[in-house]
Amino acid sequence: MDTPAIKLSGLRKSFGAVEAVAGIDLEIADGEFFSMLGPSGSGKTTVLRMIAGFETPTAGTVALGGRDVTRLAPFERDVNTVFQDYALFPHMSVLENVEYGLKVRKVARKERRARALDALSSVRLEGFEARKPGAMSGGQRQRVALARALVNRPKVLLLDEPLGALDLKLREQMQVELKEIQRDVGITFVFVTHDQDEALTMSDRVAVFDDGRIAQVGTPEEVYEQPATPFVAGFVGTSNLLTGSVSEALVGKKGTYSIRPEKISLVADGGVPGTVAEVIYAGPVTRFVVDLDAGARVTVVEQNQRTSSAALTELRGKPVHLSWRSEHVIEIPSAKENIDAA
Repeated sequence: MDTPAIKLSGLRKSFGAVEAVAGIDLEIADGEFFSMLGPSGSGKTTVLRMIAGFETPTAGTVALGGRDVTRLAPFERDVNTVFQDYALFPHMSVLENVEYGLKVRKVARKERRARALDALSSVRLEGFEARKPGAMSGGQRQRVALARALVNRPKVLLLDEPLGALDLKLREQMQVELKEIQRDVGITFVFVTHDQDEALTMSDRVAVFDDGRIAQVGTPEEVYEQPATPFVAGFVGTSNLLTGSVSEALVGKKGTYSIRPEKISLVADGGVPGTVAEVIYAGPVTRFVVDLDAGARVTVVEQNQRTSSAALTELRGKPVHLSWRSEHVIEIPSAKENIDAA
């Protein structure tokens, strides 16, 4: 079996009485684009900082490439970190910024220059060497920060909400570029984000964090299509949860079940009856909030493939029927079952 790029064992971190990370075991493969996804305060950034060496675990170990680095300083670990604020030197040119780490390490000038130019090429910034960071766009500055981290040739690159300061369009563009860069350079990327779309778009695998623990690890498809807990179902995308008497009426047995809004269709008749409470036009799609006769409120998403959405808004307050395929109804284990499995 290949040695993982990162192995976390029994990792815990407390700040006074607050347990920020409550016992994590995780392996990240060499060359993987791995995302840590979760809301603020879920522990994901604290885990990243323990991998980087900026925080010391209260308990547990951090191994990089099979080497225990738990008590080593950040500069003794074969990792680099890219932050949301880029942390570029404004008085230096792009090339000088990228060369800086090598200069501190006393790398010879000729090799330093060659490696810096190669790093800028890897992030598609050829021709920008003489420019100052203040004369560049947010996306370009982010790529300079990436090049500065990559020039040291780390085994692992840690990215802490690196796209958080960008506007939506640039953010989406950088998501694609980051994945392409990672594929080209072939090193392990560990990406921290609270943005579910970002994690699903770029990752080979995703760990969903909830209250200092990992609720689920899997491919984007597994996490989205087969959520392991009600929290994952609700945090990763939008999900309709059917429980109690509603699940008994619609699924045929009690329990907690998840069905994604895009898996539900509005039909003329023969489906599950309800009333449209709200119609929300959102450009490419329309969201319908439907109160089911069985007692639950669900969200339905339909692509806007018609020339006009006027007919859709007229459905507000009208009776409708909903239809879905049985394989799209996913049973979610109870909280007790999740604890037993952990």
